[in-house]
Amino acid sequence: MFYMHLALRRRLQWSPVMLASRAVLLLFLLTQAGDGLLTYTAVRSYGIAAEGNMVLATWMALVGPFPALFAAKLLAAGGGVLLYARGIHRTLAILTLFYVFGAIGPWIVVFQSR
Repeated sequence: MFYMHLALRRRLQWSPVMLASRAVLLLFLLTQAGDGLLTYTAVRSYGIAAEGNMVLATWMALVGPFPALFAAKLLAAGGGVLLYARGIHRTLAILTLFYVFGAIGPWIVVFQSR
C-alpha cells in the first residue's frame, strides 16, 4: 500500500515540460475561441463575405454564422486536444502561433481601421 502511494504521488507531480505543454494547449484553445468570436463579430458587421474560407462561408450561408463557426471551432479544438494527447506539442505550438498571427492579428487590424 505504501508503494502505491509513492507511485501515485510521483505521477501527480508536474514537470516543467508538462506545464509548458498544457500552457500551449490552453493558449491554442483560447486562440480558437478568440478567432471564433472575432470572426463572428466580423460576419455580423460585414456579412458572410468577410469570411475568407469559402467552405466555412458556404456553411454559414446554409446553417447560419453561429452554428457554422461553433462547429468549425469545436472541430479545431478537438484536433488540438488530439495533438496534445498524442504528444505532438511542437506542432500545436506552431498552430497556435499561426492562429495568433494569421487569424487573430488580421481581425484586430480590420477592427482598428474601422
